[in-house]
Amino acid sequence: MRVLLIYPLFPKSFWSFEKTLSLVDKKALLPPLGLVTVAAILPQEWEFRLIDRNIEAVPESDWDWAELVILSGMIVQKEDMLCLVEESHRRGKKVAVGGPFATSVPEDLQAVGADYLILDEGELTLPMFIEAIERGEERGVFRATEKPSVTETPVPRYDLLKFSAYDNMSVQFSRGCPFQCEFCDIIVLYGRKPRTKTPEQLIGELERLYELGWRGSVFMVDDNFIGNKRNVKLLLAELRHWIAEKDYPFNFATEASVDLAQDEELMDLMIECNFTSVFLGIETPDEDSLKVTKKFQNTRDSLSESIDTMAEKGLRIMAGFIIGFDGEKSGAGDRITRFVEKTNIPIALFSMLQALPNTALWHRLEKEGRLIKGQEGTGNQTSLMNYVPTRPIEEIAHEYVEAFCNIYDPQKYLDRTFRHFMSMNIRPRKGGSGTKSFKLSWIDIRAVSTLAWRQGVVRKTRWKFWINLFRIIQKNPKVVTRYLIATAFIEHFLEYRQIVRDQIESQLAVHLSNYPKAIHRVENSQFDKIPARTA
Repeated sequence: MRVLLIYPLFPKSFWSFEKTLSLVDKKALLPPLGLVTVAAILPQEWEFRLIDRNIEAVPESDWDWAELVILSGMIVQKEDMLCLVEESHRRGKKVAVGGPFATSVPEDLQAVGADYLILDEGELTLPMFIEAIERGEERGVFRATEKPSVTETPVPRYDLLKFSAYDNMSVQFSRGCPFQCEFCDIIVLYGRKPRTKTPEQLIGELERLYELGWRGSVFMVDDNFIGNKRNVKLLLAELRHWIAEKDYPFNFATEASVDLAQDEELMDLMIECNFTSVFLGIETPDEDSLKVTKKFQNTRDSLSESIDTMAEKGLRIMAGFIIGFDGEKSGAGDRITRFVEKTNIPIALFSMLQALPNTALWHRLEKEGRLIKGQEGTGNQTSLMNYVPTRPIEEIAHEYVEAFCNIYDPQKYLDRTFRHFMSMNIRPRKGGSGTKSFKLSWIDIRAVSTLAWRQGVVRKTRWKFWINLFRIIQKNPKVVTRYLIATAFIEHFLEYRQIVRDQIESQLAVHLSNYPKAIHRVENSQFDKIPARTA
């Protein structure tokens, strides 16, 4: 079987970073880990070619070569995925689809005639698909009734990737999260019992990346890396020896819950293993909203103190924020802005709340008759809410746009980033020099020169750029490289904040013309009647 694996396009988004990536001649932040894992699970006597539409178009020769097309992606990639199904059929190719989008909304892909739906987790459903192919079946829907162990998942086919196009490589240690956040689709897709690979298994994947020549950043794509703290510590205890022996070829980033700050042993292990940044789901500084959305883990300790603790350890903090929770009081956008400034978080992912398919939030709002028909949650920052909120949607949208633009004001961003890196206390490494892995290239020199010209000469940030840089060099020189990388992200946000403003305001105008004022919010008296479990 000749299989063409295609990863659909992402729309321009918070994480697309085109302007920043272009500084270092990269085309995408992350590769399609799901598809290279699929390729590893399928029969290895099959032939595979992989095309990531985010870095290149599908060549005619690949279309002609393929006997079967396999697609995978997230809800935000819906538009291109549906087009690829239709294009595959136009060319007479059978097409199989899987991944989070297909699993969450299979009916959308059935509507465009996808031949095979390989849903849920591939360790269980791909063997069903293979058996169907061997029986000569022309169509099929393959679902699992349980969650697989990931200890038998093979090493992904990283050899199918074009390494030079990506800024990071991806690995996965665990699936699932123990918490119960109402808006989250991760616990729907992967469950609340975190399942982990073995330390030997994960290190085997890193070894394969090393053998193929990758050096630099690796993103642990776990939705909560520390969901199973015992197993994570077992992994890190092994990983710290491996990475020191290899002279630190990789630096790691991941996602974790805020309770990481309460486990000093875990933070120390991460630092020893060369973890340099972590993404936290903060969501909101409003404790009442956290309780409404059942994110109780963020109410147990001071959020700002937790962030300070992790930053002082040497972890660059990225964080997610959401506006539009039920019962939220006016001024939420300003409160989030003040919190970001107070805690010096450089990169703050900020979105309007959306009800993603089949989440607890989606089911509750459907029961309450508040979902807006024809509008699916996409998870993108340029999408309006897809339900009737408890305060006027135009008020929420205005607060969101103004807060987003304030957070990514260039001068505020540089100052916040400077304060963040000044607070870090980078400890000397135990073993390994690290000099072999991170040599300065001409691309790096050109990128720094471009940053210095744009931010230090052309723009109004010129004085702030040089003053902050010299103070970093003088007071905390160990973070200079990481600081300069962080300053480069504003290249993306300068453009993206205007895109957010334009698209939200455009959608809001359409929304207000289509729906009567009476349903733009849930009146207070109605909110009072919402069951106590959610209000």
